Amino acid sequence: MNTPLEILKNHWFHDSFRPMQEEIINSVLDGYDTLALLPTGGGKSVCFQIPALITEGICVVVSPLIALMKDQIENLRQKGIKALAVHSGMTKNEIDIALDNAVYGDYKFLYLSPERLRNEVLKVRIAQMKINYLVIDEAHCISQWGYDFRPSYLSIKDIKEIIGEVPIIALTATATPKVAEDIMIQLGFRKPNLIKSGFERANISYVVRNVEDKNGQILKIAHSVHGTGIVYVRERKRAEELAGFLQSQGVNAEAYHAGFTSVQRSKKQDDWKSGNTRIIVSTNAFGMGIDKSDVRFVCHYGLPESTEAYFQEAGRAGRDEKRAYAILLWNGSDIRRLRQIMNLTFPEIEYIKDVYQKLFIFLGYAYGSGKGEVIKFNLIDFAQKMKLHTLSSYHAIKYIQMEGYWNLTEEIDNPSRIMFTVNRDELYKVQLKNSSLDSFIKIILRIYTGLFSGFVPIDEEYIARVSRNSKASIVSNLISLSRMHIINYIPSVRSPLLILNEERLDNKNLYISTKKYEERKGIYQSRIDSIISYSSNGDLCRSVQLLNYFGQADSQDCGYCDVCIEKRKEREGRSFENEVERRLIEVLISAPRTLQEISELMEDETKTYILILRDLVDRGGVTIVDERYSLLG
Repeated sequence: MNTPLEILKNHWFHDSFRPMQEEIINSVLDGYDTLALLPTGGGKSVCFQIPALITEGICVVVSPLIALMKDQIENLRQKGIKALAVHSGMTKNEIDIALDNAVYGDYKFLYLSPERLRNEVLKVRIAQMKINYLVIDEAHCISQWGYDFRPSYLSIKDIKEIIGEVPIIALTATATPKVAEDIMIQLGFRKPNLIKSGFERANISYVVRNVEDKNGQILKIAHSVHGTGIVYVRERKRAEELAGFLQSQGVNAEAYHAGFTSVQRSKKQDDWKSGNTRIIVSTNAFGMGIDKSDVRFVCHYGLPESTEAYFQEAGRAGRDEKRAYAILLWNGSDIRRLRQIMNLTFPEIEYIKDVYQKLFIFLGYAYGSGKGEVIKFNLIDFAQKMKLHTLSSYHAIKYIQMEGYWNLTEEIDNPSRIMFTVNRDELYKVQLKNSSLDSFIKIILRIYTGLFSGFVPIDEEYIARVSRNSKASIVSNLISLSRMHIINYIPSVRSPLLILNEERLDNKNLYISTKKYEERKGIYQSRIDSIISYSSNGDLCRSVQLLNYFGQADSQDCGYCDVCIEKRKEREGRSFENEVERRLIEVLISAPRTLQEISELMEDETKTYILILRDLVDRGGVTIVDERYSLLG
């Protein structure tokens, strides 16, 4: 059996572990439930992937973001490690095949989206698996005190009951002491076991600026800080406008947000990772799971909605441990925006109940129906048809999600998929009878494998390039084969999915806790207050403020943030002024002097002595007689 360090060298090509990684791995291998608290870029995935590779069986990983799942699975596959996923963007047949592979194949990792944990078929299959570890990524999502609470995470306890006393590995970068304690309680740790690295990022200089001209500041940053950067904005439109502005000023920049297609996002991401694009201007859709070490600056174009979100996003700078900058730009309008978001995020309970009923009406479900359904959901269509304010209805939907009645996934790309419904002999007969489709079928079989055993994702544009046809003709051929019952063809869709956890209830049985509502509203308010306090506090080191927030007391000033640099300037300035005053007194102590004589003797190019001389006169320490300055006493 390879040691953890040997596996690290063989698969990750590192000669040593990052801080606390080895301690976490050893804790896991010793069979302890372990909460690993590491900052962004601290290498959390290694902490469960290495123990899973050492231990017989398959590792089940609960992860909230489909994009993050896909990134981790792709990274594992590039290392020759077999991994698969089950999430809300898959068909029942695809899920069935994936679970079969997890039970009977030699896969080492099974990634699950939390909303799938309630699925009875999944529970039955999990009971058949030899599971070595249960991993909960972004574990703060299980705590109602966490900044991204997701009720679907509470279903993890059902999986725990099925798999038995399997060690739990919980990982997060953004947990306060209260959240860390709650994570261990919610996951039923056999005994508390928190292993954490210090939150200090000594190579990051935190800078906060209260400015009106944010575009101008971003341009200055782009010119003064060399290397790759990320600029976080809050809206898609702003991302495109700011990227366009930077391009017009000769800066190599691109916009990125969830509104672009998967092909566009992949290209933008690849161009930025490879250095072809210098600066990405993005919503918070960008950065999760992207391991780019040489990011020289991360800039926030306004106040984020919590200190946790800010710390996580800012932490994507300087993973190579070289000097990097985390810059937060804000002004009064950002504070007003946060207050408005607060009001929209927590509409009145009666409004929330009204949105609940209208959504079921929109979907066409009667009382008592709908449980377990997964539906493509368009928020704008819903709001327009039911005459609701889009943003208010969205937050009502998200609040109902927090109560556990349904889950609304992120907007996801579901690629086109096909599967042959005939066997190879029958397909051969079709090819003989239909020469026009024969060459097309041969191309499909040459490009893709596994088409007879299950649905396989395909790319119509790629097939068109290979076959030197138009995309329209490829789609036409696929539709023809589908109508002939030779294939099942599922065209690509791009939509969030709404997963109904419970049947439709009437208002009498729809329970929304007023106490929880007020508690969550209070928690949200405190987060807003914390980021406003951070941005406006120019007296305490930025790093110390952040570390205090996450429960790390008695930290030293970083020396590099805007507050520390300003303090150093003040100290150096006072020291210089004290030295000038000492020399000025030496000049005047021997005899009264004219201003010209003082100037010649002082040799002070900054003319600071003039200000100090005036101050001494005002304080009564120096008097002026016949245009000569002399000391009193």
